[in-house]
Amino acid sequence: MATLDEITKEKQRISVALARVDTQRERLVGQLSELEAAERVLARYSKDARARRTASANPPTMATQAAAPTRQRGRRRTATAIPAGGGRGLSNLSDQVLALATGKTQREIAAACKGARPNHVGAAIARHKRAGRIEEHDGRLYVTHSTGREQRAAV
Repeated sequence: MATLDEITKEKQRISVALARVDTQRERLVGQLSELEAAERVLARYSKDARARRTASANPPTMATQAAAPTRQRGRRRTATAIPAGGGRGLSNLSDQVLALATGKTQREIAAACKGARPNHVGAAIARHKRAGRIEEHDGRLYVTHSTGREQRAAV
C-alpha cells in the first residue's frame, strides 16, 4: 500500500507541475504573439526599408502557429467564425493570391485559397491588378516582373 500511495503522490505532483508549465507556455505564447504584432506594425510604419525586409523575411515559428488558434484578447471566436482551412500558410490573403497568380484563372485561385470567400479573393486580385502586380492574359493571371518596391515586397 505504501508503494501505491507514493505512486499516487508522484502522479499528483507531476500533474501539478505540468499544469504550471502549460500556464507558463500560454503566457509566453501570448507575449510572443504581441511582440510579433508590434514588430509587424513597426515594420509597416517604419521609414527604414531594412526594417520592412527583416519583418517580412522571418518565417512564422512553431510557437506563432500554435498561438494563432488561442486568442486571449478581444472577442471570443465561435466555431462558425473559424475558417475551414485552419492555419494560414502565408501571412495574409493578399500574399496568398499573389503567390498563386502563376497562370491560373480567378476561379482556380479562389478554390486554392481554402477558407477565404470568393469575393474577398476577387477584391485582392483587383487590388493587385490596380497596383500593377498582376496582369491578366487570356483569362489567366500572371505576376508582373517589375523592379523596385513591388519586387521587394513579394520576396
